[in-house]
Amino acid sequence: MRRRLFGDQDREILRLAVPAFFALVSEPLMLLADSAIVGHLGTPQLAALGVAGTILQTLVGICVFLAYGTTSAVARRIGAGDHKGALAQGIDGLWLALLLGVVLAVLGLALAPQAIGAFDPSPEVVHYAVTYLRISCFGIPSMLLLLAATGVLRGLQDTRTPMVVAITANLANIGLNVLLVYGVHLNIAGSALGTALAQTGAGVALAVVVVRGARRDGAKLRPDRPGILASAQMGVPLIVRTLTLRAAIILLTFVATALGTTSVAAHQVAFTLWSFLALALDAIAIAAQALTGRALGAGDVAGTRAVTRRMMWWGLFSGLIGGLALWGLRAVYVPWFTSDPDVRRTLAAVLIVAALWQPVNGVVFVLDGVLIGAGDGRYLAMAGVVALVLYVPLALAVLWAGGGIVALWWAFGGYMLLRFLTLTMRERRESWLVTGATR
Repeated sequence: MRRRLFGDQDREILRLAVPAFFALVSEPLMLLADSAIVGHLGTPQLAALGVAGTILQTLVGICVFLAYGTTSAVARRIGAGDHKGALAQGIDGLWLALLLGVVLAVLGLALAPQAIGAFDPSPEVVHYAVTYLRISCFGIPSMLLLLAATGVLRGLQDTRTPMVVAITANLANIGLNVLLVYGVHLNIAGSALGTALAQTGAGVALAVVVVRGARRDGAKLRPDRPGILASAQMGVPLIVRTLTLRAAIILLTFVATALGTTSVAAHQVAFTLWSFLALALDAIAIAAQALTGRALGAGDVAGTRAVTRRMMWWGLFSGLIGGLALWGLRAVYVPWFTSDPDVRRTLAAVLIVAALWQPVNGVVFVLDGVLIGAGDGRYLAMAGVVALVLYVPLALAVLWAGGGIVALWWAFGGYMLLRFLTLTMRERRESWLVTGATR
């Protein structure tokens, strides 16, 4: 009985998901460390970090396809027994990341003042923000290289190495920031330089691991134009999918801001907690990408179905646990975030709604990972556009009808339900179950 409740599939899911979770958590912790260090320099510097950091996160977030697409492609070849081909595919992903990173870095350096100016900050904030963004641009190629190398290792069923590198980079980032900001007195430029150096070290470290593996298996290391173009083409639907998610979140924040100070304050805390819980669900989704790609590469449709259903249960269970914690412990943690009684009451009400949707979120994240692992990017892009188009009037109706922040979070829950419906409909069909080393 014990074996049936917690079997080999569960152990394999946990083997991939747990290290992935700690690697994912390291990123927001790095941002928190930067904020804490820069925050003691002054309010203009902290505001500048917020503006420049938002631009950087958006650029890197759009390029997350470098990790997701590479995971799927490499895992398929691993499942098909083509280890050399898997690493060759990974090398193509690294070259694409490096080329794209250089292009974005050059654009960032040239357009930094215009990008910062679009947020209309004060002149003092503009100066610090442009400085931070321009220095950080030198780290963009390494950041994208890190994404692609992480994707390769996930496809190789290794999430432990990226975790170790991510934690090491986080510690290095803290040390470098403190040294350069307060020891060398470089002000906010020291924070940008320290973070860029830490991320460069992480990107190079993982790239070296991939290159060593490629050399060991005799895979090519030179740029392969058809392979790079294929990797880029594969990433386009995933970019569309990512943009629809970003647009939904931006709209959520826009309407919350329009509802007033109390509403946007409550929303900020609620969304921060929602995002943290999403990291746990995203870790299962990463396991889903790797396991689905491998199973389909091996031609194992029945195994793909079995592991998909198991991971859906994991997503549902994780969402349920997260929702219960969000709901049941709100009286304990809400006072940590604010002393304003109106914000506390509003936040407590919003968290009830957020908690109720967590099981739905769990299944959505898992199926997102399954279909990414299957290389079903076109459907994900289409489903993302459909969900966004239907969600926009829901969110705007809250504003037009004079609804409150609680109603807005019900609307956001409706968006997640739309994603749930489109993804579960796809999972029940056969068209995404394409087997073989390539899709």
